[in-house]
Amino acid sequence: MPRALLADDEPALLAHLERQLAACWPELTIVARAANGREALELAAREHPEVAFLDIRMPGVSGLEVARELPPTTRVVFVTAYDEYAVEAFEAAAADYVQKPVSEKRLQQTVERLRSTPPLDHSVLASLIDQLHARAEPKLTWLRVGDQDATRLVSVDEVLYFQAEHKYTNVITSAGTHLVRTAIKHLEEQLDAQRFWRVHRSYIVNVAAIEEARRDLRGRYVLKIRGRRETVRTSPNYGHLFRQM
Repeated sequence: MPRALLADDEPALLAHLERQLAACWPELTIVARAANGREALELAAREHPEVAFLDIRMPGVSGLEVARELPPTTRVVFVTAYDEYAVEAFEAAAADYVQKPVSEKRLQQTVERLRSTPPLDHSVLASLIDQLHARAEPKLTWLRVGDQDATRLVSVDEVLYFQAEHKYTNVITSAGTHLVRTAIKHLEEQLDAQRFWRVHRSYIVNVAAIEEARRDLRGRYVLKIRGRRETVRTSPNYGHLFRQM
């Protein structure tokens, strides 16, 4: 019986992938589910799955970095929202991948490939990962925010944290709060994941602005932000970020 690891930082998408796999590959056993890259590596070392379905963009350690660390005996399937160029790179390397949102028809093709073709050579996989890293979009450095009748440029270095506000995002700096007409999910994709951590569905925090991370009675972390009276509460999925601080 083949065994699999699933890794995605979006619980709803992880559950959707698991349902699709149950329909396409009923003999597959899901032995581990990870909410981030570091957890995926820990679970893979413990469970030794034959297949790993990895979301590419996860906080901290990305799916690409996880794939590089897995043993050659683990087949890797990338779950990606990348652009057309990246998909062409996957196909040229004969890598297994599915695009978000995952469709049952496309997933069935991937399952057939896993059943019928040998694993991708590890050196080819490493080359593909290098290509995708080189292709990565430059990180966001400035934000355009409204200031009454004018538009201001705010450096991301000034941002203490981002807070989701329906389809928009509040940008909190030491000078005040600004609203940008971009969803927090889209901002996350443009920010440097080493400097800005997604700590909750509604919050992304500048790591340099965190003065203290205190664990509450429910095992969640409450963050004290430099120069702010309010605190930011993390969700359990992101607690691993602070256990290592």
